[in-house]
Amino acid sequence: MSFQKRLLSGEFVVLAEMNTPKGVDTTQLIQNARRIKGRVDAVIVPDMDDGVMRMSALAGAVLMHQQGMEALVHVYCRDRNRMALQADLLAAYALGIQSLIVVSGEEICNGDHREAKAVDDLDELGLLGAVRSLEKGTDLGGSDLTGAPSFTIGCAVPQCCDQSELDRQIELAAKKVEAGAKFILSPPVFDVGRFESFLGKVKSLNVPVISTVYLLKSVGAARYIATNEPGAGISEELIRRIRKASDRELECVRIAAETVKALKGLAQGVRIITLGWEHRLPEVLEYAGL
Repeated sequence: MSFQKRLLSGEFVVLAEMNTPKGVDTTQLIQNARRIKGRVDAVIVPDMDDGVMRMSALAGAVLMHQQGMEALVHVYCRDRNRMALQADLLAAYALGIQSLIVVSGEEICNGDHREAKAVDDLDELGLLGAVRSLEKGTDLGGSDLTGAPSFTIGCAVPQCCDQSELDRQIELAAKKVEAGAKFILSPPVFDVGRFESFLGKVKSLNVPVISTVYLLKSVGAARYIATNEPGAGISEELIRRIRKASDRELECVRIAAETVKALKGLAQGVRIITLGWEHRLPEVLEYAGL
């Protein structure tokens, strides 16, 4: 069953996020994808996530399709103007990619090409409007299309530093839903109780919520997030658990899996982000019972 059909049917969906390589050797990407084939419903392919130049998400999604796996791609406004965005959307549909996630990209100054210039010709709402226009058979220049695409579009609520910022982002998410988003990706979940509170705030939007689980890779990573993103909800107890473990990497895998299991009865799906540890995705899925 496709991602779109599972979403519409209310079934729990499992998504794994995988970055494309920084180069043309796709061996590792394909090997990691094959390890989870049949165990996830689709692979999310970011487009130069964190402002790091990589092979395009469109190419990564096509590679997933060649392996018999469905793919969703991130679409940013940071790197392309409205003409290029529309061209890529048409290309994606023609290549069999029918699910998109409209997100805001990491600022260029935080990436590996700091001399690059951000485009931001459209914002996220403008991009959603462009998708809607294409689906109606017209581009943003007012010209008719020869054949119109049809997409399932999602949006994301980012990690927020405090409650007021979260409220602002939820208000923005409501506008994205009104503009055509059919599902929401949550911020990373490290505290299930906090996530339940988040669900209460977005319930009125009446769209499926897919939770996000990060695979913490070390005590240092957990401490960094807890210090620099206090809204993430990483507790001292969680950090101590990793620090005291005899095998810290395996403990991080178990923590991610436990979070996935706890979310299965709350959200309509989960997105698992391994931050370069895609080779450990099978373990996360195994411990989570998926």
